[in-house]
Amino acid sequence: MRWTLTILLIFGFGAALMAQDFVYRPTNPAFGGEVFNHQWMLSNANAQNTIQDPNQQDFDDRFNRDPLQDFQDQLNRQILNQISSSIIGNQFNNVNGIDDGTYVFGNYQIDVGTTGEGISVVIVDNSTGNSTEVVVPVF
Repeated sequence: MRWTLTILLIFGFGAALMAQDFVYRPTNPAFGGEVFNHQWMLSNANAQNTIQDPNQQDFDDRFNRDPLQDFQDQLNRQILNQISSSIIGNQFNNVNGIDDGTYVFGNYQIDVGTTGEGISVVIVDNSTGNSTEVVVPVF
């Protein structure tokens, strides 16, 4: 009786049981997942991130700058660009370029001199003490 009941249960109810295929679907869009999951994944990653980026303050400072400081920086860049154009014009185009000497404007001191190798330009940032030397060779 026991065997017949067991066989009846296995074969009787076995026909009613059905299996389902297991299909893996990745969630990450980079690995073939749903394209619209990227925003959800990014927000979850940012919520779990406890490490502060040390460069974030520098990034924020670039957008919260003083307009007068921006004007001064732009003016300094234009002056340095004009000096470099004069030096290159003097070396390559035989046009009147910049004369040898020391030029001071803003935080910068620029020493221009002619050496045996070419034109030597030393730029010193007086606010930080950093200096750069560029030698434009003679051709």
